[in-house]
Amino acid sequence: MISSMTGFGSGRSCGGDAEFSVELRSVNHKFCDVKLRMPFELSPLEGELVRFIKERIARGSIDVSIKRPKAASEGISLVVNQKLAADYLEAANALAASLGVQPVADIRSLLSVDGVIVKETQPLDLDALKVPLFAALSQAIDALKNMRRREGEALRDDLLGRLKFIQERVAVIKTLTPQTVESYRQRLDERIAELTKGIPLDPQRLAQEVALFADKVDVAEETTRLDTHLRAFEGMLRSDEAVGRKMDFLIQEINREVNTIGSKSQSTDVASLVIELKAEIERVREQVQNIE
Repeated sequence: MISSMTGFGSGRSCGGDAEFSVELRSVNHKFCDVKLRMPFELSPLEGELVRFIKERIARGSIDVSIKRPKAASEGISLVVNQKLAADYLEAANALAASLGVQPVADIRSLLSVDGVIVKETQPLDLDALKVPLFAALSQAIDALKNMRRREGEALRDDLLGRLKFIQERVAVIKTLTPQTVESYRQRLDERIAELTKGIPLDPQRLAQEVALFADKVDVAEETTRLDTHLRAFEGMLRSDEAVGRKMDFLIQEINREVNTIGSKSQSTDVASLVIELKAEIERVREQVQNIE
């Protein structure tokens, strides 16, 4: 089953004192482009996280949001510089005595003095954090891929309908080409008869002219290649692999064959069908841009 490149997935996991929530959003992209937003302390894991995602997702622009809901004070401890506090208190008392006033320093004012309380950050055990982090990421990836598969199923059904439309028009073109040659032979015969006014015409010469025209407008080679390309395209629609880039190339080849048929066409009916085909192929191309 083909997959779309558009989707969303989320995951949450706890392990020990750590908790992680992960959200993934993806849109179409030529390659797999991963953009991470996560707490600064997890930066050493960035390369490993990107590799983990790319091993599981082939294409798409993927925005990753990693949060630690309970991590605000984790790894932070408050240390009181008692000597500095005592020095401030002693200085305040000495100043009050020299001025002949009552000391006003209290514990609250001492704690507000810069440097008395210091925040110290303890190093994180990243190995311990990786277990819940990657568990949450795996959940988010699975949810994202499930949504992309559902979107891919809708894309497949739409493209199969468009493929049938194209195949039907190609089949009509195959039937019209011989009619075009016969119509040309009749017109040429009538025109020559009108111009020669009863003078006998070499039938071999007429046959040569018709043969040259038939060769000029013959599209059997193009329709045969189209049939091959369309069957290959239908097979890709039923594939479980990432075939978006192959489809993009194949739709260019299909469009090239249709353009060649249009340039050879001497029939207004065929020309009309070619216009329909080109419009439908462009719609297919737009849909293919979102297939993984």
